[in-house]
Amino acid sequence: VDRTARNTNMLMWHKKLWLIDHGAALYFHHSWTNYMERSRAPFELIKEHVLLPSASVLKEADAALSSLVTPEVVHHILSLVPEAWLAADSLFKEAQDARRAYAEYLLRRLEPPRLFAEEAERAGASLI
Repeated sequence: VDRTARNTNMLMWHKKLWLIDHGAALYFHHSWTNYMERSRAPFELIKEHVLLPSASVLKEADAALSSLVTPEVVHHILSLVPEAWLAADSLFKEAQDARRAYAEYLLRRLEPPRLFAEEAERAGASLI
């Protein structure tokens, strides 16, 4: 498998290379079709992720980090997104509608079982 940066972007910042990944979390916003149904789906493209071979404690990371992403945190972060960014998506009449859709999707994604985390575990185990 070619493990180039298909799902990962690279950013040079302060003379350091950073791998940043918004694709696994926000892949849905490129197509809002059936987004709530897809909120419960595994992320099958994880098997191609450039960092998967280095992910050795996925289950532990999911357990530790998922509890930190509360509804309050999600709503606070979304409150920081500029209105203009949200209004740019023609699917939603108002920026607030887009903000609500993001919150609904992300909060549903966090509900157990988190199939995307289970899929990452399976994909990682297949590399061993």
